[in-house]
Amino acid sequence: MIIFHNAKIFSHQQPPPTAMVIDNGYFLALGSDEDILNGFPKADSIINLNGRTIWPGLTDAHVHLLHLAESMAKIDCETDSIDACLNRVEKAAKNLPEGAWILGHGWNQNRWDSGYGTAAQLDAVSQGHSAYLTAKSLHAAWANTNALALAGINRETPDPKKGIIQRDEKGELTGILFEGDAMALVESILPKPSEKERVEQIKSLIPRLLELGLVGVHDFDGMECWKALQTCRISGDLKFRVRKNIPFDHFENFIEAGLQTDFGDNWLHLGCLKLFADGALGPQTAAMKEPYENSTGSGTLLLDEKEIIEIGHNAIQNGIGLAVHAIGDLANHIVLNAFEKLRAFERAGGYAHFKHRIEHVQIIDHSDLPRLAELDIIASVQPVHAPSDMEISDRHLGDRAINAYPFKSILDTKATLVFGSDAPVEPVNPFIGIHAAVTRQRQDGYPGINGWHPYQRLSLLNSLISFSHTPAIVANRGSSLGKISPGYKADFIILKENPFELPPEQLHQTKPQATFVEGECRYTSEDYSLTDLN
Repeated sequence: MIIFHNAKIFSHQQPPPTAMVIDNGYFLALGSDEDILNGFPKADSIINLNGRTIWPGLTDAHVHLLHLAESMAKIDCETDSIDACLNRVEKAAKNLPEGAWILGHGWNQNRWDSGYGTAAQLDAVSQGHSAYLTAKSLHAAWANTNALALAGINRETPDPKKGIIQRDEKGELTGILFEGDAMALVESILPKPSEKERVEQIKSLIPRLLELGLVGVHDFDGMECWKALQTCRISGDLKFRVRKNIPFDHFENFIEAGLQTDFGDNWLHLGCLKLFADGALGPQTAAMKEPYENSTGSGTLLLDEKEIIEIGHNAIQNGIGLAVHAIGDLANHIVLNAFEKLRAFERAGGYAHFKHRIEHVQIIDHSDLPRLAELDIIASVQPVHAPSDMEISDRHLGDRAINAYPFKSILDTKATLVFGSDAPVEPVNPFIGIHAAVTRQRQDGYPGINGWHPYQRLSLLNSLISFSHTPAIVANRGSSLGKISPGYKADFIILKENPFELPPEQLHQTKPQATFVEGECRYTSEDYSLTDLN
């Protein structure tokens, strides 16, 4: 039994507690210093926090764990110019052994004056290596001539069903691939890490997440990630909470194995079936009702209403909920139409009322906003996308940008709003996401003190809940996780300063001094050790 006291504890309990008791991994009691110290005289340890703040542990409700782990070993292509990106590729190529691939991630053509790169530009700096660089959005990739040839892609190769092979005005390949099926042509031949290497990647990533105050994530990677997580769980190395959503390309395998949503324990359990209804805003593949401005086309609809309903019937009948990626206003409209019919299917068949989700909800028509709450569909959003995408939203959506990243409008409808990062698309640090939600600004303060579309700013309280208790509720674990309250698992972080007392523009600088999972300290900062607690 451990007592923490002389602290500022975030809890819904009134008056606000300053002390708490942890026993066997649970919060046992909260109260004033006097009540707790006098009420539990036989505590094994009494820790004076000297005015520090205690928050519940945070959960990222949309992340790509394996992609994030792998991205740490790739070239960082998030640069302000294409020349800077090419320079990084050239530098890396000089240090690679013969036959090795050049792999990178993070480029964003919207930040480059020249727009998209070309295969020829990559050829010039690749030193004879095959090169494959994924975009920041993960919905586009840039390959050099070697990579395209090894993948069997030439000017006669037709566009796959759910993807685009970009060509110039003469029909020649540019090296740019849009969406999963097109990108898969190259990704299917990339050197694959072994299962053991994937396990080590996950194990190496978890301490970095704990350092940021994260005690869990909702993952959206594929079968390889699921296998690696199971290995970590069996070995006892997964002292970190993961809700693993089901990849569609292995949907039938999960059904045949009888695996359903919520199967597992508090360390590793299954979530929903992940579907893609459209692309992304960055490469203008998000499906819009009207064409983009200063661009061509209106995006790519990857699933229509009928297809979502058909897949949904199969999933619901087999005990699995849906999580559907939808970014454009057309995609969100189509997905909501499908969910309306699936809700009726659930009622008519006596099936469970699943916690279905829409992932991203970045651009949604005002008329569709109330339907999220009416249909009880979870809005899984990533606030860090808003300041990252504000300029391309204004450029390609014009007046429609008023309906982009409408976090406050969604919350006002009483819909369930849960936060994530979409890492490695964006930084996984939850305090950067909290800063974005509260200020609608970049970390450098752009576009000004009021932020971008300031009426969509959220309070710090709502942002904290969306990163703590709401992810637990979404995962059907809201009665035991995500809160500092008696009977809940003792997942919490210690902060030197109280974020509620900081200027909002400083929120992204917040760094936990310690992270506890089930009462066990899993991380302490260099300037704050366990010996300081005793």
